[in-house]
Amino acid sequence: MNYSETAKMTSKGQVTIPSTIREILKLEPGATVMFKVTDRGVILSPCEIIEKPVHTAKEWKKIEKLVAEKGKVYKTTGAAKKHIKSL
Repeated sequence: MNYSETAKMTSKGQVTIPSTIREILKLEPGATVMFKVTDRGVILSPCEIIEKPVHTAKEWKKIEKLVAEKGKVYKTTGAAKKHIKSL
């Protein structure tokens, strides 16, 4: 499909995506779009942002063990670090 429209950029660098283009791309308010610069111009496409987990399952198990041991006191930071590495 070849379709084109024009829009003017504001002094803040903002451009309104024409309604026909929004309909073709099925863009709803709050949608995320990606801009890709190529040798032939700029490509605008809808995209989805997927949150990546902060910790792995193994790390979560360590964290859960630490929480379960709440209140445990170590005499030195070295002892505390050694215990964390052992988890």
